[in-house]
Amino acid sequence: MTQIRTEARAVEVAWFGDLCGGDTQFLGVLDNERRSNYKHCRNIVRTADQLGYNNILLPTSYMVGQEVIPFAAAMSGQTEQINLLAALRMGEIHPPMLARHITTLDHMLEGRLTVNILNSDLPGMKESSDLRYKRCGEAVEILKQAWTQDRIQFEGECYKFDLPADPVKPYQQNGGPLLYFGGISDGSKEVCAEHCDVFLMWPEPEQNIAETIADMSRRAKKYGREIDFGLRIHVIVRETEDEARAYAKHIMSKFDGEKLNLKYRTQDSGSLGVRRQDEIREQMADEEDFVEPHLWTGIGRARSGCGGAIVGNPDQVLAKMERYMDMGIRAFVLSGYPLIEECNLFARYVLPQLPTQKLSVLQGRTPAQEPETPLTYQPLR
Repeated sequence: MTQIRTEARAVEVAWFGDLCGGDTQFLGVLDNERRSNYKHCRNIVRTADQLGYNNILLPTSYMVGQEVIPFAAAMSGQTEQINLLAALRMGEIHPPMLARHITTLDHMLEGRLTVNILNSDLPGMKESSDLRYKRCGEAVEILKQAWTQDRIQFEGECYKFDLPADPVKPYQQNGGPLLYFGGISDGSKEVCAEHCDVFLMWPEPEQNIAETIADMSRRAKKYGREIDFGLRIHVIVRETEDEARAYAKHIMSKFDGEKLNLKYRTQDSGSLGVRRQDEIREQMADEEDFVEPHLWTGIGRARSGCGGAIVGNPDQVLAKMERYMDMGIRAFVLSGYPLIEECNLFARYVLPQLPTQKLSVLQGRTPAQEPETPLTYQPLR
């Protein structure tokens, strides 16, 4: 496996918000004390902000939980330094109005907004993949026109517009909020390579991640572009490796796969990405669900989405993250259960040892009201 050592070892470290109602003490068990509600979600975001995380993912789902845009707006006045990574499904909101929603939010946050672009089915609908990819790519192009041009002039298969763009100029210069995107299908990869800034991956063996980074870099180059890479992964860190592995067993101790598996209640439970997480565990994991040193995939038995966790003592967790960084990972979106408790533990044991920097700053997204010289930075290839 070819490794790429970064010239500047800075990385964006993000945490995960519970807008979709998955926070719990024991995986696979509904936790009414931690179930998604405004107060609990707010407390997670404020905890991550106070502890110095660079960003926080606000996921979206048509399930129990909070809606992203109004929740992010509420957090704009209750956070100080953290970016908000708002997950937004393309097609749910009329694109010119979505551009305006995002712009308003960007101004409320004074440039602390990033966007996770989603191209999943709309709630209650089952759509063809080709339609979703086409709609997603067109919607992103309309957002970019709205943020950077005097007019939105677009004619595609899904959308046709010719209207002024004056009302939708963002707070951030140089193209508006940074766009993150994830997906393992060819269609998803092409959408990201052509339109977005950061490709988010779920946990896989290191060789697979290195190959995906090389593949996505080639795809982006076809469009004359470069992109960065992020890893969405869980983490369990304790003073000793034995304690960390014991805690992994503890949070799974009440999981019963033969009974109702809450994993399959989520909107993305049947997605290609979730099936891939299951395949990796089934084909490669040992008897304790580790697929390689310190990468535990047992968490994917009980929850949808990201199905792996870095497990170990502080030095082991840091070393594993540095290996990913050497392959080209520039951002981590972390979580652990319960979310607030594990947010504190990672901040105690590992975060102070990581040189961190927001990708939005590294990429030169500067606030309109406060111009500054962007840091010298080139995405890794």
